[in-house]
Amino acid sequence: VQLQASGGGLVQAGGSTRLSCSGSGFTWEYWAIGWFRQAPGKEREGITYISMNGDTTYYIDSVKGRFTISRDNAQKTAHLQMNSLRPEDTAVYFCVALVWDGSRWYDPHWWGHGTQVTVSS
Repeated sequence: VQLQASGGGLVQAGGSTRLSCSGSGFTWEYWAIGWFRQAPGKEREGITYISMNGDTTYYIDSVKGRFTISRDNAQKTAHLQMNSLRPEDTAVYFCVALVWDGSRWYDPHWWGHGTQVTVSS
């Protein structure tokens, strides 16, 4: 199983960037996909998830209205569009596969390697 995150880098505050996640070695369309992040000195936090067919999404309050998660099952990819970035968004971002049973998001089953996003003020 592989989850590969890409994108990110150095972005100015107020700017935008897009992260991508590609999956292999598992049945992509059977799994919800999510993004976690870990800022320096802080615990990892789940920031957004998307259901298997994309009809249900979740965002933590701090990214609502600024970040958008999407997926393309034909391409086995997911994306995180990040707008209006703030210095506090600086973190390593991880793509994950998790279970969504229609009422609950479960802990990630698989993790990809992280990609750094640094937002300069």
